[in-house]
Amino acid sequence: MLDSVRWWGTVCWFGAMAIVPLSAAEPKSETWKSLFDGKSLAGWKITRFGGEGEVKVDAGRIVLDYGNSLTGITYTRAFPKTNYEIELEASRLAGTDFFCALTFPVADSHASLILGGWGGTVVGISSIDGQDASENETTQYQRFEEKRWYHVRVRVTPKKIQVWLDKKPIIDQSIEGRKIGTRPEVDLSKPLGIATWETRGAVRKIRYRRLTPKARPATSSPAPAGDGKSR
Repeated sequence: MLDSVRWWGTVCWFGAMAIVPLSAAEPKSETWKSLFDGKSLAGWKITRFGGEGEVKVDAGRIVLDYGNSLTGITYTRAFPKTNYEIELEASRLAGTDFFCALTFPVADSHASLILGGWGGTVVGISSIDGQDASENETTQYQRFEEKRWYHVRVRVTPKKIQVWLDKKPIIDQSIEGRKIGTRPEVDLSKPLGIATWETRGAVRKIRYRRLTPKARPATSSPAPAGDGKSR
């Protein structure tokens, strides 16, 4: 009888190991490819919003100066529409509004990740079903220190947009059956661009990688967004 119990326990243990959910696995991917050489704007162009501030490459970073109201850069080379990750480091050098609006492809549409908008603390995705980063389920708040670098990673798949900030998961947004778009102010950032709003910001270490056709879920689910809705 004891041998039978031991045998059954062993079977159950191996069975449990076999049904670990796929979401526990890191997605397979290609190697990272740099989008910024640290020395020039090769592959990028200054976004002509009208009223934009100076854009320059300095000390391995792209500095986006104060604009009236937007300053930004737009990528000019081929970039995937889905099943990819993009990451960068961003810093608010001065100012009180968003220091990084990362606009990126989502299948045949686009979305923007906003860091530090609406007075300096709003984080979220613009837009979902016509609601921008200050008023949808991705809305949350964070204080950002001046001159500190923040690591940002965005993953886009046919089912989700996921975001990590300083390696902490913060957004895990389903996009199936949802209308994804951007605010009209950043239309010139498409298909891939970075902008600031009346703020001096900098970005560096911009790179991306494609995800393979196999498992693409995150290793952990980002925390739910806050409930506040104010600008």
